[in-house]
Amino acid sequence: MKASILISTYNAEEWLHKVLIGFSAQTEQDFEIIIADDGSKPATKHLIDNCQQLFKNPIIHVWHEDHGFQKTLILNKAIIKSQTDYLIFTDGDCIPREDFVATHLKHQEKGYFLSGGYFKLPLSLSQNITPSDILSQNCFRFSWLKKNGLKANFKVLKLTPFTPIAQFMNWITPTKRSWNGHNASGWKQDIIEVNGFNNDMQYGGEDRELGERMFNNGLLSKQIRYSAICVHLEHERGYASLEIWKKNNDIRTFNKKHNITFITNGIDTIIKNETNEI
Repeated sequence: MKASILISTYNAEEWLHKVLIGFSAQTEQDFEIIIADDGSKPATKHLIDNCQQLFKNPIIHVWHEDHGFQKTLILNKAIIKSQTDYLIFTDGDCIPREDFVATHLKHQEKGYFLSGGYFKLPLSLSQNITPSDILSQNCFRFSWLKKNGLKANFKVLKLTPFTPIAQFMNWITPTKRSWNGHNASGWKQDIIEVNGFNNDMQYGGEDRELGERMFNNGLLSKQIRYSAICVHLEHERGYASLEIWKKNNDIRTFNKKHNITFITNGIDTIIKNETNEI
């Protein structure tokens, strides 16, 4: 297989179903899917079992009990389970355009990770997207989105299918080439070398913190936010907290100041714990 697709989710079966349909429609199909499930109820597993027929390779469901927001922990467990050298990360609320996987593979390069973005949809439109809208790729066309209630703004340029425009926008965008959990990819070995995601962090900058340590470790990044396209389905974020944001920002500030690459509570902690349980 050419890549592993790591999809984080938590009790969002309706959104995850749409995302999996999006991956079933990819022009490049030589990949595995790993669902990083942060403690969802049985309905998520039932959905995954029903969607398995859409893919030629087995869907790996990595799950742990619900003890609050532990996205970094479940993603590290998913990384351990991955069976390829190249990992593409996204969220269970981001539907990929049909060339999403192919674009990540096209731009992969040793010494780099890839930084993508998303096009955010309002809640009503998110709810109204059907499987046929995804398979036909209508949900990535501005004309269709506008017809279904989307208000026009300059951000619709993210949906351009014209490669020269996308390349130009990647070049001029002021957005930083950060690690964005909804749309990023990199070599598994590069992620392991910095010990993966920081298990001490909850919601708020936890994805970017990984990228910052990869920068500290000598990696560069490429901007593909106008090339690797996914649409984001709106939802509530009950796990957001100002206290946790401050804690996460303090961790990131410390790591930048001290050029930290390897954190103490990451992938290796999980491996050690699993070894001790054997």
